[in-house]
Amino acid sequence: MSLQSLRNIGIAAHIDAGKTTLTERLLFFTGTTRKMGEVHDGQATMDFMKQEQERGITIASAAISCAWRDHQINIIDTPGHVDFTVEVERSLRVIDGLVALFCAVSGVEPQSETVWNQADRYKVPRVAFVNKMDRIGADFAEAVSQMDKHLDANPVPFHVPIGAEENFIGVVDIITMKAKIFKDYEIEETDIPDEYVKKSEEARKYLLEKLADYNEEIMDLYLAEKEVPVELIKSAARDAAIKLLFTPVFCGSAYKNKGVHLLLDAVIDYLPSPIDKGSVVGCDIDDPEKSHTRHPSTRDPFAALAFKIIHDPYVGQQTFIRIYSGELKSGMQVLNSTKGKPERIGRILRIHAKEREEVSQAGPGDIIALIGMKFTKTGDTLCDQDHPLFLESIFIPPSVIELKISPSSKRDEEKLSNGLRKLSMEDPSFNVRVDEETNETIIAGMGELHLEIIIDRLKHEFDVEALIGEPSVAFRETITMEVESNYKHVKQTGGRGQYAHTVMRIEPNDSKGFEFVDHIKGGAIPMEYIPSVKKGIEATLADGVLAGFPVVDVKVTLLDGTFHPVDSSDMAFRTCGSVCFKNGFLKANPLLLEPMMKIEVNTPDDYIGDIVGDLNKRRGRIESMRRYRKGAQKLNGFVPLMEMFGYATQLRNLSSGRANYSMEFFKYVPVNKEVQEKVLKEVQEKKKAKSAK
Repeated sequence: MSLQSLRNIGIAAHIDAGKTTLTERLLFFTGTTRKMGEVHDGQATMDFMKQEQERGITIASAAISCAWRDHQINIIDTPGHVDFTVEVERSLRVIDGLVALFCAVSGVEPQSETVWNQADRYKVPRVAFVNKMDRIGADFAEAVSQMDKHLDANPVPFHVPIGAEENFIGVVDIITMKAKIFKDYEIEETDIPDEYVKKSEEARKYLLEKLADYNEEIMDLYLAEKEVPVELIKSAARDAAIKLLFTPVFCGSAYKNKGVHLLLDAVIDYLPSPIDKGSVVGCDIDDPEKSHTRHPSTRDPFAALAFKIIHDPYVGQQTFIRIYSGELKSGMQVLNSTKGKPERIGRILRIHAKEREEVSQAGPGDIIALIGMKFTKTGDTLCDQDHPLFLESIFIPPSVIELKISPSSKRDEEKLSNGLRKLSMEDPSFNVRVDEETNETIIAGMGELHLEIIIDRLKHEFDVEALIGEPSVAFRETITMEVESNYKHVKQTGGRGQYAHTVMRIEPNDSKGFEFVDHIKGGAIPMEYIPSVKKGIEATLADGVLAGFPVVDVKVTLLDGTFHPVDSSDMAFRTCGSVCFKNGFLKANPLLLEPMMKIEVNTPDDYIGDIVGDLNKRRGRIESMRRYRKGAQKLNGFVPLMEMFGYATQLRNLSSGRANYSMEFFKYVPVNKEVQEKVLKEVQEKKKAKSAK
């Protein structure tokens, strides 16, 4: 099959917009599955994890292949819940086109905006599908208007719906100017019903006006009031969609099998092949300023990006990769340029959700799974050993919520640490650390649901019953002023002593992370001990100074020091670097940072006063209110995560169960004085309680 006939697409949207239902229909109509699985029955092909079937949500993005009109479509189904945003992020990094799904009743929802912004970051061309047109309250025009207003999507309807809600029976294709009436699994093409002729002509005129902005041939025909050929409209629309100039919008009802065939046609007609997407640019391993280009061709050197790891009970670890150029064959040796290590390619699998097909080789545009990778993790580049490069990695947001976890019995200790290690390899937004002082294991993730799923998977996949502590906020520590710190580490023991002396400047490094600068002149500290000072500081950053939370955004400049020819050692300078940094940190007006969350609440008008009052009590700040349907409003604002535990129950009580909300991480911000004192006091009390035991 030629590369021109390949489509790598994702399906992404807000939770409950119908992504997985739509994917099931796509697989059924393309003949990939014999029967349609339903999410509410727990029988969806793409949701094959037990937790997905129980909750009716998609957690891990699954890759699957199907065929339509002599084209191969690789579909990546992604989660809609904000706690699994990293799954969407890594899928968007490797796909060529996206089907953005919207609910005809709810329109643009919070997670739709998040996904849209992520797709903008990776410049992914997209088509929009307004789903659930058969539902009460469905409004196609309103959904399109919201896409324009809130997403800046420049949406252009390619369909005019015929009927709405329970009377939704078909659409007018405004390019061919034919009505498509849905009959069971078939589509009947007829003339446009009289009452839809005017509306369809207006929609076609709007499309042609848009295309005339980008295509001179259409502009000339349009201005001369001549008929514009269907093929010219399609090719101009394809070009505009691929260049992200506008978003074609289609509609239907996946659950009722309406509009799915037409969406498959749209994927072929308007989303790019790997050739349309063109070459990928990576940077040189030795010189980041220098770049290398890889074309989607077997003649170019091999380059691929690992975007996902899954632990499969039958075949072990599967590493999913997207190949951008060159050929990959089993048994071949490639370079993991991120880790600087060689990898031997074992088995190569094409995945059809649960099913897998072994192949001997794969080429540009392919999304495949590799078995037997030793070093490769999410975001790593695999490339030809003689032509190394780095491809842009995947953005991983910081984890914001923590839990203490311990095995329920001594014999489960090894199983627990093994399970946590495998899960953190699979999911880069899930972190595991051990508190040095208390020796407790702490897990961190994107939200309460995220950690709930992790604990559930430990139980069912790794057979570990774990004891769980209360969720707590993942604070950070930083400083607000510049100081100089001078410390001499001298220890005399029976044998050889320890000697190290460092002078360092410590200053804020706003949003730039940790930076270490060596300004030692004239060998005051020998070269071999400089990395030891840095390691000592880095260990302290991880453990925290003020209250045991990780330190962020500091710049340390090593200015001066002394050494002893006999008593100085790697260990002495490591300890000295750590203590010198701690002393300086405590003098530099340290403070705690807390995760600030972006929140959106959808509520009927009757409850707005109570909900706003409650958010104000939680130190929240309302930024905007907008009407999103008759009698209901959307509130947007910011609220500290530490005030939001148990909010779902409170919101249900305030609104008689009629309001809902969604929340995502925004950024870390300084806490106020009272909150800082309260948190530090709690930390001290916990330490006292531990030492009393």
